[in-house]
Amino acid sequence: QVRLVESGGGLVQAGGSLRLSCAASGSIFSINFMGWYRQAPGKQRELVAIITSNSNISYADSVKGRFTISRDNIKNTVYLQMNSLKPEDTAVYYCYARRSDFIGSWGPGTQVTVSS
Repeated sequence: QVRLVESGGGLVQAGGSLRLSCAASGSIFSINFMGWYRQAPGKQRELVAIITSNSNISYADSVKGRFTISRDNIKNTVYLQMNSLKPEDTAVYYCYARRSDFIGSWGPGTQVTVSS
């Protein structure tokens, strides 16, 4: 089992920046990708960014050019640098990891609130 813990959320004004972190522990040897998803009130959970074990990266169109996903394999941590934040980025952000056997794990989530 993979355990994930997010940190770094908070309240920021529009145009500001935040960096989210996701630390993985447990059965991490078989993780083939990790990513960030978000869920705003009344909306479905949506993909924000993913990074694979060979460092292929994908972003949602809504965050391209503003958010950057990266990983530190020594610390088993994935980061999401969020710049030029907008009120519509307000959501609970969840870290996700999927193993090579297709078993996925979610973190508990961290709240990001962007004020206008």
